[in-house]
Amino acid sequence: MVSEGRGRLFRRKDGKFLIYLPKDLAEDSMFPFKGSDSIFVKVSFKIGDNKLLIERWTEQETQQQSN
Repeated sequence: MVSEGRGRLFRRKDGKFLIYLPKDLAEDSMFPFKGSDSIFVKVSFKIGDNKLLIERWTEQETQQQSN
């Protein structure tokens, strides 16, 4: 089981940022995101902290943004 790995946050030439996840981590049977090639995720952090939180984006959050 792989529950951590060395990833990378980098900026593309077009200015967008991408997060690279190691293949072994993303394909582990316990990895929380499954079933498709692409999914929406919520990315957040707390001010003053050095952690980035990535969660599955829910329809409820989409509705809250459109109001």
